[in-house]
Amino acid sequence: MAKSKLISPHGSDTLKILLLEGKEREDELKRAETLPKVVMTTRETGDLIFMGIGGFTPLEGFMTEADWKGVCQDMKMTNGIFWPIPVTLSHDQKFDAGTDICLVSGETQEIMGTMKVSECYKIDKEFECKNVFTTTDPEHPGVKVVMEQKEWNLAGPVKVLSESYFPKEFAGIYQTPTESRKIFEEKGWKTIAALQLRNPMHRSHEYLAKIAIEVSDGLYIHQLVGKLKPGDIPADVRVNCIDTLVENFFDKDRVVTGGYPLDMRYAGPREGLLHAVFRQNFGCSHMIIGRDHAGVGNYYGPFDAQDVFFKLWDGALKCKMLPIDWTFWCYKCGGMASMKTCPHAKEDRLFLSGTALRKALSEAGDVPAEFSRPPVLALLREYYAGIKDEDKVEVKMHGHATGDAKVKKDK
Repeated sequence: MAKSKLISPHGSDTLKILLLEGKEREDELKRAETLPKVVMTTRETGDLIFMGIGGFTPLEGFMTEADWKGVCQDMKMTNGIFWPIPVTLSHDQKFDAGTDICLVSGETQEIMGTMKVSECYKIDKEFECKNVFTTTDPEHPGVKVVMEQKEWNLAGPVKVLSESYFPKEFAGIYQTPTESRKIFEEKGWKTIAALQLRNPMHRSHEYLAKIAIEVSDGLYIHQLVGKLKPGDIPADVRVNCIDTLVENFFDKDRVVTGGYPLDMRYAGPREGLLHAVFRQNFGCSHMIIGRDHAGVGNYYGPFDAQDVFFKLWDGALKCKMLPIDWTFWCYKCGGMASMKTCPHAKEDRLFLSGTALRKALSEAGDVPAEFSRPPVLALLREYYAGIKDEDKVEVKMHGHATGDAKVKKDK
């Protein structure tokens, strides 16, 4: 067999796949039903699935206290491998080391896997939040999740028994690293740029994507299909919007779309690094990092996610950053441009962001034609028209959506 041209997985020569199949899965599922049950949050469930399919290679389970602390403080596990965000499981009960437990989805009540507990430990939640999110502000959605974790963290190797509803509900978009790598191999690609999405693609996303295609063999539009914060556009609506855009405005031979089952952490720079880690596992050589990557509100500077990539030590990460400047529609240029290419003033520019688009659509406001392609806007208007008034969530604007970014100071 010819040697793969693709980048190797993170911290490993091969994908670390923990998902059991066939009789081995059936036997473990029967055993799981006899074990003490630990109910997981959607974030923990998504992390478990990701370990199952190899997306979190080289992890073999939920992190120990030493790994948790090393990741928070230095972005490094005890074995020296780079990792930017803790992957932990919390519970309100302590288990003795060596105890086997059954892992259950709190959302679906399905048995998702088993774990042999190696350690139970308490964490300093403020320490984690300050290091990972750079803030302990309870209004930050990522901080809120950490602060609501249970008293004990449970560490240990896992066996994964299910991918939950993702393969069926998102058939045709949900992919494993094995599947994406096979597609890239068949296309003969070596350099693949990943575009992270949690919003439908507006013209700025489209511009970033096409810049990446110009300098790569292909583009991987990789969208989150896990849980988001209130007010974000649901995954199924976003998938339809992105499919419509790719079908009508891209060379389909140069684009692959995929979906992954994690919850958004809104960790800004640290999450940008995590995105690169698992995109490497999916076979991508480059990660597009633009304005306010994985940010929320004004907690991060518009290019903090790029800055943290530049500060990584040699050998930390094989997947390289593809940094792109602030982009916008310039009326004087007559098209999309960036701070590097446009000489005109702010009043000549239309700054594009998912937040601004959601706010305009949720309030039935006008959306400039330059903001997004008409077929995409039509789908979004249909979605927002169907939301009942009592179910609407106020969308708050922030500086990164308007070009007036000011970083929010920690409380």
